[in-house]
Amino acid sequence: MDGSSDVFISGTSTDPAIRAGAALRAEAVRILAEYRHKAAVVTELELDGAARDEACTRLTDFVSGHLRSYLAATDRVLHTTAAGAPTTRLLVRALRQLQKAVERTVDELLQADTSGQVSHAAQALAAVLAAYLDLEATVLLPALAELPGADVPVLVDDLRTLLGGGELDAPDVLDVREIPPGTRHPRIFGRYARLAPGESFTLVNNHDPQPLRREFTATHGSDFTWEYVESGPERWQVRIGRARMSA
Repeated sequence: MDGSSDVFISGTSTDPAIRAGAALRAEAVRILAEYRHKAAVVTELELDGAARDEACTRLTDFVSGHLRSYLAATDRVLHTTAAGAPTTRLLVRALRQLQKAVERTVDELLQADTSGQVSHAAQALAAVLAAYLDLEATVLLPALAELPGADVPVLVDDLRTLLGGGELDAPDVLDVREIPPGTRHPRIFGRYARLAPGESFTLVNNHDPQPLRREFTATHGSDFTWEYVESGPERWQVRIGRARMSA
């Protein structure tokens, strides 16, 4: 990478955050277009026998594979980061509710037995998926770009890594004492987003992070772990982890 890549005008096409957001929107458009194409083959063409079975298999393979991988990756990377800020927390709740609706409709499609059930579920999924992807692209991404502590290019790189089947690298210790207070929580939630089940990191802070713990509880319920390593009076260290998946 040459040095010129570090020079950009904020808010223009040279801004890394703008480019990263455009790349993510393009991926969402591609996913929706591919889904609609596969669904149209099943619902609009007069296919019989083996040809219809093959088209249905391509559709269900896509939604159970790539689509579900995308939903899991965006929740882990984008939603988890945005959930760490008061200005975007309600937006994340709305997105996660819409995501649950997408997942339910995917389940309906995968469990459909008749041609009518497949067509109904496929059409319903097209509608709810379009709404979800549009909200993510037009509302969440701009909000993340304005969120202190959130780095959109890094988040998009993380997303690509997960979609490519890779794992996210991250430091074992996050020291936020020198970070301005208003930018800490999104940075911490972004670090948490990089954890795989069973992994953890140590947060170093200059006060007891009880407000942060309440935010984690409100956002992640029992899916996180919290263990004090050091409790003041000048430094607090907390081991924050992503709970292991139940067997």
